[in-house]
Amino acid sequence: MYGLYDKDGVLRFINSDREACLDYAKLFELNSAHCYLMNLIASMDNENNINVDLNQAENNN
Repeated sequence: MYGLYDKDGVLRFINSDREACLDYAKLFELNSAHCYLMNLIASMDNENNINVDLNQAENNN
């Protein structure tokens, strides 16, 4: 599974096919200065993952 993120870290496209992500970037003229491609499965297998508990939220109001 691959994710295409923009330079601000916003997920723009996700697909199991790497070429589909690259085609999306090409379609919208996103180059390496504007986005990056991440193999999401490989990053999930990484020992240094950040564990985010979605049940915990901080409210600063």
